[in-house]
Amino acid sequence: MSNDFDVFVIGGGSGGVRFARMAAGHGAKVGVAEERFWGGTCVNIGCVPKKLLVMAAEYGAAAADSRGFGWDVAPGRHDWPRLIAAKNTEIERLNGAYRRLMATCTSYDARATFLDAHTLDVGGQRITAERIVIATGGRPVRPAFPGAEHCIVSDDAFYLPELPQRIVVLGGGYIAVEFAGIFAGLGAKVDVVIRQQLPLRGFDEDMREGLAEAMETQGITLHRGKTVASVEAIGTTKRVHLADGTMIDADLVFSALGRQAYTQGLGLDAAGVETNGFGAVTVNAESQTSAENIYAIGDVTDRLNLTPVAIAEGHSLADRLYGPGPRKWDLDRVATAVFSSPPIGTVGLTEAEAAKNGPADIYVAKFTPMRHTLSGRTRKTIMKLVVDQASQKVVGAHMLGEDAPEILQGLSIAINAGATKADFDRTVGIHPTAAEEFVTMRTRTRVAT
Repeated sequence: MSNDFDVFVIGGGSGGVRFARMAAGHGAKVGVAEERFWGGTCVNIGCVPKKLLVMAAEYGAAAADSRGFGWDVAPGRHDWPRLIAAKNTEIERLNGAYRRLMATCTSYDARATFLDAHTLDVGGQRITAERIVIATGGRPVRPAFPGAEHCIVSDDAFYLPELPQRIVVLGGGYIAVEFAGIFAGLGAKVDVVIRQQLPLRGFDEDMREGLAEAMETQGITLHRGKTVASVEAIGTTKRVHLADGTMIDADLVFSALGRQAYTQGLGLDAAGVETNGFGAVTVNAESQTSAENIYAIGDVTDRLNLTPVAIAEGHSLADRLYGPGPRKWDLDRVATAVFSSPPIGTVGLTEAEAAKNGPADIYVAKFTPMRHTLSGRTRKTIMKLVVDQASQKVVGAHMLGEDAPEILQGLSIAINAGATKADFDRTVGIHPTAAEEFVTMRTRTRVAT
């Protein structure tokens, strides 16, 4: 018996949509089901709206800084509902664009669950496919401590009707530090509770220390090495009880304690699809699950949870299954950014990671950006190169400071191409820029072993 589709995609986010479009372009008959937002987390309740909120916070800082350059700018009041309305308009536009991208596929606004390895229940309709791709992404972890029902998660933050004046952020990862910067930049008093001594576990230590310093300079209170015992509602106030007895009163408690693969209720057992201990779909190097006709891409596999990686995986899989063969992507040295205040850009190995492979030459520059010599803002930029001592290849580049994500995108090309420190040294910089510091760092700061 013939199937309804050559391939069916569960999930209309960035990875699923890219796979579906490419597979349909190669001639496959493709179906796609999305139960919530076309465009997925990134477009609707993730990267895109978050970056818009980051920009909003930056305008307030820029207005204040402009006084150092002669502008007579009076302190203003931010209109949060107006920002959210403008954000919603843009997200609706993008959501519609993603829907239009599905013109070459059959799309369903419905939840899809497995009945067996080739059969799905799609909004009550029985549908069969030769192959199935799981691209359901992830969801925020909702905490389990007493009073957790009084907390919001990142999904909720984009639809707050008003900006609370006192906010406690729980966590020290990407989402926590980004929203802490957003809320503080828009005028809220922000406390951040971090289990470790520094935010952004897994990042280069100089970047972690620099960001912690910058956050505190911005007026954010870091509660380091602390955990939450419970949250209590006292009228409209939320009282956060820390394990050491500390109490923090707030108008809002924002939990950013991680994300997990969204596999609950998909019926994976019925299809013979295995997951790991955290609920993420287990796949091989070709994105194939334990069921030979079923594949998984993006955050649902909990490998490298970045939107461009999900897109690359979807594109590569479509080319391999229906096209001329897989496109080559180098996922060993993927550049990434944290849109904190100030932002971080990073690619390649941290100092600690490089030292595991042998001695590494470390170059670090820390300085006040030109803008702030006049603005008077206390803010430092930190740049760092990690160089394998034996080969002299630059194996890592890290930056904390304004425009760091834009600068590191270019450096990632050089590092992926195998550039050496000598290649950096003989490159003439663009003056006056912060970026030129990456090609003028001549004096080694230390050797990591």
